[in-house]
Order: sequence, then structure tokens, then C-alpha cells
Amino acid sequence: MSATEAYVSSPSVSESSSAPVGGAAKRVFDVVLASLLLVFFAPILIVIALAVWISDPGPIFFGHTRIGYDGRRFKCLKFRSMVVNSAEALEKHLAASPAARAEWELTHKLKDDPRITGIGRLLRVSSLDELPQLLNVIRGEMSLVGPRPIVQEEVERYADRINFYTASRPGLTGLWQVSGRSDTSYAQRVELDSTYVQTWRMRNDVKILARTAVVVLKREGSC
Repeated sequence: MSATEAYVSSPSVSESSSAPVGGAAKRVFDVVLASLLLVFFAPILIVIALAVWISDPGPIFFGHTRIGYDGRRFKCLKFRSMVVNSAEALEKHLAASPAARAEWELTHKLKDDPRITGIGRLLRVSSLDELPQLLNVIRGEMSLVGPRPIVQEEVERYADRINFYTASRPGLTGLWQVSGRSDTSYAQRVELDSTYVQTWRMRNDVKILARTAVVVLKREGSC
């Protein structure tokens, strides 16, 4: 049974909801748990920060603009996993490899991406690069569980489902992540995001968080 099928249905959330999905209860849960996790992971965060800087001196964090609740933009934080001059490194690699250029033009991804540092590759596989998003959660820009954070260019691809997406804070994890992550198609991701918002319950958030721990430990569907 898929994660979507296992979801327990509940009354649909109005697309014109004046407050984020889950309301105050979800927000309190987010702040308390994210704060505890931030304290728990503090030693690991310090070690990772030092490793990122030593492997390639420069900014420790990378912030990419994402669309959040009610269409608001925010900087989604991650540990930097690419070299500082990533744009130059990419262009040089594509110029030297026609096969890589063809791969990039088709998927905008590279199986062997020269921009990713050694520590960055490890962080991505283990999902540790996303730990700084606990700060996004505490600041109210994200939730521990919610739709996958998207960029402006993806809004049109959500079509009439975008109102479901903007009714909730995007999540550090979500139904999409425990359903295959990078192994799911884009259409499936949109469907999972919509299902999550329409059937939200606190107990489902707890289930998703528990399942996320298993997925990360098993490295299922990692990018």
C-alpha cells in the first residue's frame, strides 16, 4: 500500500483558508520539536559547518529562494554542498564533455556533478545538508512536515493545485519524501502535496516524521 493510500482521510481544507494548514496546534508542535532537534543536533551541526568550510573555504550555508505559505518568498537554508565557483565549474565541465551537456540540457542534473564537493556529496546522500532548515521552521517559514518547497518556476506546473500548496507552510519532510523522493515523478509529487493538505491530521504528521527517520537511515530515494 502506498503512502497516499495509507493516509487517513479527513474533511478537505478550504483553498481560501486564512491560516496555514494545522493552525496553532501545528505551529506549537513545530517550534517545540524543531527547537529540541536543533539543540540535539548542535554538535553535529558544528562539525558539519567546519567540514564544509575546510573542504572549500567560503559560505557555510546556501539559501535558495522558495515559495512558502500564501505565496510568500523565503530563503530555504542548506549546508553548502557545492564549490564556491559552481557556475564556472559547471560551464567548464559542459564545454569539455558533450555527453554531460546533453545530460544537463535534458534533465538539468548531472550524475557526476563536478560542482559537488566531497563532503557535499556525503551531506546530500545522508540528507544532513537539510538540517539548517530547522531554523526556517523556528522562524515560521517552514513546517517540519508539509509540501515539498518549490521555486517560482514550478508554480505553473502545479496549475489548479497551487492553492493547496500555498495553504500550508512547506515542509522539511513530507508525504512526498516518504513515498520515494527523487524516485517519484513530478506529477506524483504534486498529487502527494495536494493529498497531504487536503487530509491533514496531526497524527499523520507524527507518522510521516517517524517514516522519514527510517527513509533517511536506509537512504531510500536520496538525490
